[in-house]
Amino acid sequence: MTTPIPNKFIPNGLPVLIGSLPLSDHKEALERIFSATPEIPLWPQLPGDPLEGMMPQFAEGIPCVREENLRDPEGRILYDTSGADFEAQMLAFYEDYMAVLENPEAPAGARFRVSRERAEGLYSFAEAMQRGQQHSDRLAALKGQVTGPFTMLTGIKDVQGRAGYYDDTIREMVIKGIAMKAAWQTRFLACCNNAPVILFIDEPALAGLGSSAFISVSNAEIQEMINEVAEAIHQAGGLAGIHVCANTEWEILLESEIDILSFDAYSFFDKLAAQVEQTQTYLDQGGILAWGGVPTGKPSDIEKESAASLAILWEQQVKKLVRPHRDQTDLLRQMLITPSCGTGSLRLEQAEKVLQLTKDVSARLRAKYFA
Repeated sequence: MTTPIPNKFIPNGLPVLIGSLPLSDHKEALERIFSATPEIPLWPQLPGDPLEGMMPQFAEGIPCVREENLRDPEGRILYDTSGADFEAQMLAFYEDYMAVLENPEAPAGARFRVSRERAEGLYSFAEAMQRGQQHSDRLAALKGQVTGPFTMLTGIKDVQGRAGYYDDTIREMVIKGIAMKAAWQTRFLACCNNAPVILFIDEPALAGLGSSAFISVSNAEIQEMINEVAEAIHQAGGLAGIHVCANTEWEILLESEIDILSFDAYSFFDKLAAQVEQTQTYLDQGGILAWGGVPTGKPSDIEKESAASLAILWEQQVKKLVRPHRDQTDLLRQMLITPSCGTGSLRLEQAEKVLQLTKDVSARLRAKYFA
């Protein structure tokens, strides 16, 4: 048998979502989330609002990021260190960073908060939890999310089109800024309830590792930046997860400091399972798999699948991870059941089916293996 991770959180095959929904009303989004995933609810991201896009939502307070009319179709977000006051801004950033490291409650921590303007879902979620809108006796954990540093550093470019990852000054500030934002969010969510807090680092850009676009990116550098954010989450008392919605260099993540690996099991399970030794070691150490077995990538896949078919697929796939000391029941106890990615780009009826499938697949597997 495996040993549960230290904070007493055991996932037990519970359903949880990734974050984004194709809605414009946060209250409606929360109602759907509370219905689909009552044990591990999360705050919704509604990317129809430009300020809730992956890059702008967590860019505040990082002085190398410049934003221009984000709500305008011609608006843009870029890196810029050419301003006359940039050195002073950078010094102020690091002074605030050091102050918060010494005292998370320091006034300097205001820099690393996410504003309500950019994360209405986070604040509405916290208020709903504090009102008792979600019954506390059902809660296993609360989930939040932050854009990962690699995705931020490769998604935003300077005026010449060069990604911030390749500028040491930019890279260091973004990593530390994201780490502090993740820590702030973890503490913010912890104030809502006594349940454990799970904070996912969303890193879709890691799917590009190994391609010509990232030929000079080293695995060690990626792991180091992930570990820095994970450590900040741990210091704030949370569990650190990471979400990658396509194939990547899985050994980087399996050997990192994360607690939960969220992946697209529907399309890429075999790629992860190929890392036999690393995956088994990760599980032996109590690592959790967030099993993205509900498809979100192709509408045709969403249409054709059912809770029964996806539960059968889980059983077929998970057999490859069974070992003499770890059977299917043990494995399910170390898993969360999730969609393969967020649903923000889907039509509403497709997103509704994804949420229902996530809930139903989890219920079906838990009824069978935990009866």
